[in-house]
Amino acid sequence: MVSGVLFGSFAVLLILTVPIGISLGIATLITIFYSGTLPIEFLMKELVTSIDSFPLMAVPFFILAGEIMGKGGISERLFNVANALVGNKTGGFAIATIITCMFFAAISGSGPATVAAIGSIMIPAMVRNGYDKKFSTAVVAAAGSLGVIIPPSIPMVIYGVVGSTSIGDLFIGGIIPGLLVAMGLMVYAYFYSKKMGFKGMDEPTSLKKIWVATWEAKWALLIPVIILGGIYGGYFTPTEAAVIAVVYGLIAGMAIYRELSFRMLPKVLTDAALMTATILIIVGTATAFGRFLTIEQIPLKVANAMMAVSESPIIIMMLITLLLLVVGCFMDTLAAIIILTPILLPIAVQIGYDPMHFGIIMVVNLAIGFITPPLGVNLFVASGISGLPIETIAKAIMPFFFAMLVTLIIIIVFPQLSLFLPSLGG
Repeated sequence: MVSGVLFGSFAVLLILTVPIGISLGIATLITIFYSGTLPIEFLMKELVTSIDSFPLMAVPFFILAGEIMGKGGISERLFNVANALVGNKTGGFAIATIITCMFFAAISGSGPATVAAIGSIMIPAMVRNGYDKKFSTAVVAAAGSLGVIIPPSIPMVIYGVVGSTSIGDLFIGGIIPGLLVAMGLMVYAYFYSKKMGFKGMDEPTSLKKIWVATWEAKWALLIPVIILGGIYGGYFTPTEAAVIAVVYGLIAGMAIYRELSFRMLPKVLTDAALMTATILIIVGTATAFGRFLTIEQIPLKVANAMMAVSESPIIIMMLITLLLLVVGCFMDTLAAIIILTPILLPIAVQIGYDPMHFGIIMVVNLAIGFITPPLGVNLFVASGISGLPIETIAKAIMPFFFAMLVTLIIIIVFPQLSLFLPSLGG
């Protein structure tokens, strides 16, 4: 009955369009009043202790780094490199957009931030070059999901903290799966563009053109090398890497590219602070919600129910995948990770999955939630840029959804895609 009150009140609040962080907190508070088993102070204590974590400090710094680099002229230079590589091919602008999102994902750690930074440049550019507006918007919204798969990734930081898994290994492990997802998106974009006659630029590509674009973007392209190389080389932790990314972004945007001015900094800091506050509220209330689930032994009951369905690891993992896909439609990614990791990680380990591999599976799963309504944050951001209604974008993005689903299944079936690079470091 207590579980019914917890989930029931949470569902009602979501239906009433109460923000998810507030919904989680109110649902927990209502259940505390109903059960009488915990003091009212429980929620307040969880809000404080859940964010009192050194690894979690990486989140606000990666958010700030993404904001700085998004407004510091880095997005346009990344696109110039991608365009020099594939811009003259069939569907060249669409493929270049996906590659640019991939580059920016290695900087921002956020799906919506990637859509906002790249979409504002690429959606108008693709439309000007003859691409359908629905397809152009869908490309950016889908490719923006790479922001949480390719490291650094804010959801990976949260999973590492909740699941006691190495954040550095998660970052390295996400590289190949992220490239695989990007490849799946590019394959569909190519064939659709070929069918619709969407061509690339008339100018032929050349080594000189690629070299010039790469040289101009060298400071931007160095960012992921510094972050991942420093973490995996043992020079600094993921949290320290986030701070270095902020400092590097300021130097690149203000001193090198000179597109970020002191006058723009208050806006950058305010946007980063608002996003950080939203995320930390979700982290705090979701932790309290998840802790209450543990007290009520919900994780144990769910684990027993799943294990009773089948003894096959693949079938159980497919059930988990289906659950995560449905949850991703209705719940924020970070809240889902905090609440479901204590429930699902023990099941995954019991059926033989490595915790790091399961973390990649979970993040890719929930990344698909960025493009699935009704929550679909990337859809809302892309809609704000293009002016198209959510329903129109949701229809256009369905083929990309299936492309991501196929790559997710490949990642599940072949664990070495996630485990190979971390294994090189022992």
